[in-house]
Amino acid sequence: MSKMPTRIFVIDDDTAVTDLLSVLLTSQGFDVWATNNSTDGLTHIREKLPDLVILDLMMPEMDGWEICRAVRTFSDVPIIVLSALNDPSMVASVLDAGADDYLTKPTPSRVLVAHINRLVNRKANGTATDPTLRPLPAS
Repeated sequence: MSKMPTRIFVIDDDTAVTDLLSVLLTSQGFDVWATNNSTDGLTHIREKLPDLVILDLMMPEMDGWEICRAVRTFSDVPIIVLSALNDPSMVASVLDAGADDYLTKPTPSRVLVAHINRLVNRKANGTATDPTLRPLPAS
């Protein structure tokens, strides 16, 4: 029995970014859906229940912070924020809003795929996103 491909949903208002990520990730064996409308993206996440979400921060309608907070009300799907913003306070605020990872654009494709695989594997294995969060050995 073959393993089902990882389902990734990409939300970015830039069509060039969603097209590029769709081609890149599909070539790596992922099943990719994408939208350039953040409101539609939230609806699709709720309906299609992807294995991972890649999300931009600065978008019309709903920004990435709003989407993260909304998704966390109904799902623990791993969320990677992929943004041109590289301000530490913004990174911290979106992680606090529920994102699992933050990468800045442009991110090398191998790095993005490695981050995707890490989050998907941790979710599949039921382990914490943060490897430092594990029980201390009994004394």
